[in-house]
Amino acid sequence: MSRPTSNNTIRTQAFVLHRTNFGEADRILKLLTPQGKLSVMAKGVRHQKSKLAGGIELFCLSDVVIHRGRGHLDILTSTKMLKHYDFIITDLARLELASTALKHINRASDDFSSQEHFDILKDTLSAINRGVDLQLIEAWFLLNLARISGEEPNLYRDCTGTKLQPSQSYLWDLAENALRPHSQGNISAPEIKLMRLMLTSRLDLVTRVKGVQELLPTILHLAQVFNKL
Repeated sequence: MSRPTSNNTIRTQAFVLHRTNFGEADRILKLLTPQGKLSVMAKGVRHQKSKLAGGIELFCLSDVVIHRGRGHLDILTSTKMLKHYDFIITDLARLELASTALKHINRASDDFSSQEHFDILKDTLSAINRGVDLQLIEAWFLLNLARISGEEPNLYRDCTGTKLQPSQSYLWDLAENALRPHSQGNISAPEIKLMRLMLTSRLDLVTRVKGVQELLPTILHLAQVFNKL
């Protein structure tokens, strides 16, 4: 995905995470690439005839050429849109989830960023654009974001270190940051099995699993909790 074109120039794929107007016609962009997050200056991009403008839209995958400068900002020199997830912007709920995903990734990649951040965002935007169930997408996205950030839940042992039992129900213990056995727990074998699948599989595979709709509200709530820890 990334090809060095010279000692100071790289060509790679990228998503725009955030755009900030700068000066009269420039923009500062936060780009997510397979190599991590980059801050770049897109000079003159707000001019009507700018050749850069078409490749720095939100919710699109682009091929970009970047000149690595000596300062804090690299310079964006070329862009070409590869894929525009255009269905996202036609539906408010899908637009809101896609926007939230960009914000989460932008924040999570401040300390470190990796190929996994890029892959998760690509899978998420693709699924939103295809019309996949939004609860399923959000739960998968948040669970895997927690995993990358080092907040992956232990789905094999409870808060006492005991192996999880198929016949036991559990509650999530915020103090222990783990599952706790409870007779009235809302987390049982089906939820645990689906979360394990979500944490080890691409989103395309998870979308093929049937009959999971009733499990999603509980899993989504947990995924939201994990990302607030």
